[in-house]
Amino acid sequence: MNHKYVILLLTLLMATMVTARTKTTQAGLRTAHILVEPIPATVADSTATSATASVDQNLITLRGFNKRKGDARESFLITNNASHRISNPRITLRYSTLDGGMIHERTVTVPIALNPGETRMAEVKTFDVQHTFYYYAGPAPRKNATPFKVAFRLVGYDIPVGL
Repeated sequence: MNHKYVILLLTLLMATMVTARTKTTQAGLRTAHILVEPIPATVADSTATSATASVDQNLITLRGFNKRKGDARESFLITNNASHRISNPRITLRYSTLDGGMIHERTVTVPIALNPGETRMAEVKTFDVQHTFYYYAGPAPRKNATPFKVAFRLVGYDIPVGL
């Protein structure tokens, strides 16, 4: 009978030591449906004769941009709106303050291949190597940081042959 009580006590002890699961996924992503605005066209763009001036800006859509203060990478959803497969889209990203002041502008190649109508998550290395900025629509950091907005322009892409 003493043996039964020991087993019962051990079972109760183990049951009280079990803790609730720790949730590790990020809840309530607010940026998932926010479209990244295109960089507005300028007069210089309409008179340019370069190959980038003739790229149809409606071929891709970016949304769900995410970059927290400490992130080394920026992520976003990219959609191929073209009627053909595209790969390695080259986009210019323009980062600005909430009142419109430019912070940085760069052109990146996104290492991705997309079928017509396909949307995929993409990542690029962040421009913010000092970790002082965060995307305005994401969660605000606990420590001081500057919020930013981002806009994009498609400057080129590849059309894969074969698969």
